[in-house]
This record gives sequence, C-alpha cells and structure tokens, in this order.
Amino acid sequence: VPVLNMSYLPATTDSIAEALEMKEPSEAITILYRIIANPSCSPEALRVKEQAITNLSDLLQQEKKAEELRSLLTQLRPFFAVIPKAKTAKIVRGIMDAVTKIPGTSDLQISLCREMVEWTRAEKRTFLRQRVEARLAALLMENKEYSEALTLLSGLVKEVRRLDDKLLLVDIDLLESKLHFSLKNLPKAKAALTAARTAANAIYVPPAQQGTIDLQSGILHAEEKDYKTAYSYFFEAFEAFNALEDPRAVFSLKYMLLCKIMVNQADDVAGIISSKAGLQYIGVELDAMKAVADAHAKRSLKHFETALNDYKAQLEEDPIVHRHLSSLYDTLLEQNLCRLIEPFSRVEIDHIAELIELPLDHVEKKMSQMILDKKFAGTLDQGAGCLVIFEVPKPDAIFPATLDTISNISKVVDSLYVRSAKIMA
Repeated sequence: VPVLNMSYLPATTDSIAEALEMKEPSEAITILYRIIANPSCSPEALRVKEQAITNLSDLLQQEKKAEELRSLLTQLRPFFAVIPKAKTAKIVRGIMDAVTKIPGTSDLQISLCREMVEWTRAEKRTFLRQRVEARLAALLMENKEYSEALTLLSGLVKEVRRLDDKLLLVDIDLLESKLHFSLKNLPKAKAALTAARTAANAIYVPPAQQGTIDLQSGILHAEEKDYKTAYSYFFEAFEAFNALEDPRAVFSLKYMLLCKIMVNQADDVAGIISSKAGLQYIGVELDAMKAVADAHAKRSLKHFETALNDYKAQLEEDPIVHRHLSSLYDTLLEQNLCRLIEPFSRVEIDHIAELIELPLDHVEKKMSQMILDKKFAGTLDQGAGCLVIFEVPKPDAIFPATLDTISNISKVVDSLYVRSAKIMA
C-alpha cells in the first residue's frame, strides 16, 4: 500500500491535471498520493489536496482496492488536524461511500466504521462520530447482528435527541423502524417511524430521504394488511426514487404490484408494467410479479408454484414479498380445495390430492386446518382415508324473530310498570 512519506509533488491544479491525463490508473494513483504527501498548509495547497483525495478515492473505488481506501483514511489523520471539522467529515464520508460501492466488503466496512468511531471519540469529533455510528448500525443490521445494532441505536437516539439534530434523527429513527420490523416488533417499528415523520416535518428533508420514509410506511401498512394505503405510499416512494434514478425505484414498483395482487386486482398489474414509468424498469423483478399475478388471476396453484420456483431470488428471498405471498398461497389453496370438494358429500383424500396435484400429507393437513377454522363443515375419516362433508343446516328464521318479539313485549311490560308506579304514587 502506498504511503504518504514518498517524494511529493507540488500541490497545484497542474499536478492533478497530470494525474488525470494518465492512461494507467496505477500511475494516476501514484501521482495523487505524491500530491497529498506535500507538507504545504497554504489555503490553495489544502484545497488542491482535498481535490486530490476525492479523485484518489474515486480511482481506488474503480480499481476495487478497498484495503487501500481503508489505509488512506488512517494515513490522512495528520491532514485532518489542519482542515476544518466539516471538511474532515465530508472527506471521511466520501471515502467510506467509496468503500460501500465495492461489492463484498461488508465485513471491511464494519471494521472500518469501528476504527473511525474510536478515532472520532479520541479526537472528540461528536458530529462525525454520530454519523459513523449510524452507518455502523445500518451495516450491523444488514449483517443480521440485530442485538448489537439495537444497543448502538438506543444510545445514539438519546444523544441526538438531546442535541436536537433533526436530520440525523430522521435517519436514526428510520433505521430503528427497519430494525424493529426485522425483529417482527411491529408496534415499536411504527412508533419509530412516527418519530421519524415528526422530526422530518420540522425540517427540509431531501427527496431520497422522503422516499425512504414513504417506502417504510408502505411496508408497515402492508404488514397490517392495509394494502390500499400501502399502495399509495409505495407510489409516492416510486415517484421520488424514479425522479432521482435511484435503484430502489424498481422495488417500490414491485411492492405496488404486490399490493394490487393482494387486493384481488391482479388484472391491473399488466397495465402498470406497460405504463410509461413501468416500461423503464422491465426486468426480472417485474416479470416475477407478473407471473404471480397471472397465477392469481387463473386461481392456479400449479402456476403459482412454478412462479415461486422460477423467480426464487425475487420472491422467496425478498422478505417483504415472501411474507405476503405465503398468505396469498394459503388463500389460493383454500379456494381451490373448497371448489374441488363442493360436489361431494364423501370423497377420498387421495383423489383430492390428485386433482390439486399436491402431496397427500400437505392436503390432509390443510383440510384439517380448514375444518378447525370453520371454512367448511366436515370431518376427516383417517381410517378410511376419506373426507366427509356435512351439509350446513340453514338457520331457521323463526327463532330470531320469536326472540325479537319476546324482547319487545318485555320492553312494553317494563314501560307499563313504570307508568302504573307513577299513577299509584
């Protein structure tokens, strides 16, 4: 790894231009290191060195040299001592963003954040430390280290509330909401999201941040089976991300289609995909939702299972889609079973399993569940391997009518008693 004690170059714009003219990235990287090594602390030299650091981190990111970016942050610590704290924060975040863009570096990012937290604590750089800790909590959450992330966020929330840093508070509350949602703690996830919205209402929130809030709101409403409200939030998030060309736009669109399927409006899916906005994102994510919508429209379990197998990464491995599709699969299975057993009063379970093309034990288990849930009246004769269906007796209308009549007579008698008591008095 190059170090900053090599022979230095003058910290001028000409030196940067020379580096950028190099055809080989390795030569450009060497020149930029030599510019940064210049000991001059004049305002012009500091400005040029800042530019050189930005160019260097971009080149190292393109070359996927994550370890060099990490050592660059350590080597720049003396430089951070002579520039304003705000510029230090900007450079540190820039280099950390560059590491984030290199695939397969999540462990390196976590250890880098830990190092920076220690350094900022020693240097008493509170503003920067809080932001690095928020980033560390997000990385821990992605790595499924939930308990450590929650401990870190709990302390951070109290500290930031005391300082009243609204923009960072929105970030942290959103992160906390996602974390509680991952832990299936819906009430706390909603409370954290409400706190994020309250903080966001007091300040100007960048469109990307507003889109993230809307996306999280949609996810929580969908979890409560309020798909219409969830759809409107996903639509807002999609519009924000689409305008910014953010890659999360396709996920917002995917969740919009999921909401349509869940409210039995699968026919609208093709229309949304073929709309002007939808056409930009045609790809495997939308193909997966279209396959599910087609299976739902045909009420076909076989097509549904084929879609789940063909698009496993997009459906099974997306936790939000997977949660809702499992309940959709159950609904489809129940509808299909009810349709198949309707003509029978007694039928072999084997025969139903053949008709629905599913394993016998799976069908038997589902039928027993449906009987207990009173989806139909019947019993399983496991000795004979049969399902016996009872006719549901129609309730006789005369009994409720009789009860109503007796109730009304009772009221009349009571009122007459009250009147007679008054006359006697």
